[in-house]
Amino acid sequence: MTTVLADRSVYGVIVPSTNTVVEDEYYRHRAPGVSFHAGRILIRDEKLDDDASFESFLEDLRREIGKAVESVLTCRPDHLIMGMSAETFWGGAEGAAEFERWMRELSGLEVTTGAAACHAALTELGVRRIGVITPYQPVADEQVRRFFTELGYDVAAVRGLKCESATSIADVGPAELRAAFAAVDAPDVDALVQAGTNLPVMGVAAELEEELGKPVIAINAATLWHAYRTTGITGPVPGAGSLLASL
Repeated sequence: MTTVLADRSVYGVIVPSTNTVVEDEYYRHRAPGVSFHAGRILIRDEKLDDDASFESFLEDLRREIGKAVESVLTCRPDHLIMGMSAETFWGGAEGAAEFERWMRELSGLEVTTGAAACHAALTELGVRRIGVITPYQPVADEQVRRFFTELGYDVAAVRGLKCESATSIADVGPAELRAAFAAVDAPDVDALVQAGTNLPVMGVAAELEEELGKPVIAINAATLWHAYRTTGITGPVPGAGSLLASL
């Protein structure tokens, strides 16, 4: 539904309780007449310092997602955005599609996921060879690589930052982000992509696009763009990169 303050669209946003970046970046680049309302997935153990810890973190997510969706649906949103990304890439293209189907069934709403939004953005841009950065451990990096490869992308490189906890992802600064993007870039790479919604990348990505002359897709920009497009929100959003500038 729309509201007095949000007369164009109301979005439910599902985020891990450890995430401090999604809502901040969304509100910095909010289109007029929309609002965002979080359903937070309770994370009891934020450790991500090895593959086993990362898989345990995902198990927590899966157990708690339903409660977060149930909570946010009480504000009657028009559309659901998954403000978490690792789970949306898991299992390759089919796993991502199954997750999206499950979220639609759970919520009764159209859903934007990180994986689907990145694919839609790359399709819109017409690029195939990509470099990817993540905050993840290797087990999750391979899932990201698998997803893009199964959809026909040529993944030149994936650089995982191996952040030690879910909260420490938000502590990664611009210099480290730039170095990670540089590590997966090359003259024959058409676009750079970032996964991991708690990485504060939107501002850095917009700057790098200007400097490199190629698309740099921050996942929070991609999900915001996808949700706006899906719900008919038009009008450029400045300062957030080429995707949102092209609305």
